Amino acid sequence: MPREEKVREVEELAGLLSNAGIAVSTNYQGLTVPQITDLRRQLREAGVEYHVVKNTLLRLAAERAGRQQLLSIVEGPTAIAFADDAITSVRVLEAYVRTGRTTLAVRGALVDGRILSREETLALATLPPREVLLAQALRTLQAPLARLVGVLQGTLQGFVGVLEARRQQLAESS
Repeated sequence: MPREEKVREVEELAGLLSNAGIAVSTNYQGLTVPQITDLRRQLREAGVEYHVVKNTLLRLAAERAGRQQLLSIVEGPTAIAFADDAITSVRVLEAYVRTGRTTLAVRGALVDGRILSREETLALATLPPREVLLAQALRTLQAPLARLVGVLQGTLQGFVGVLEARRQQLAESS
């Protein structure tokens, strides 16, 4: 590959590393061209970019993007999945691995400057969708407030009951 193409590839990889919410490192060794093509299609449909990279070019791009920690999960034949949504990308990769027709191996991921191990990365696939997580967080925040409203409502009902009893008592005595 001419030097100019390598420079352009390093720039593209650095841009992807800088802008991606997650970069998942995989070992694609043993995959056939049709298998990689099928995996790329599935990832593209989920909004994930999948690039087979040369480790030296990836090292240069990681240094340029300030993401050198990614290099700790890069060894041997490497392909990187870049995405904004960590859960979706890992779900697609995990589902592809689960089919059993492939030798694809997830090595780990870089998320917000933190390296996740293979197990931590695959655990992301078991998380519920973002909307469900937000709903659960909101419900957790709402629960104490709902209980407070219930307690205050009970106190007010008791107070109204006492006032009503006193009113009846005064009405009977007059």
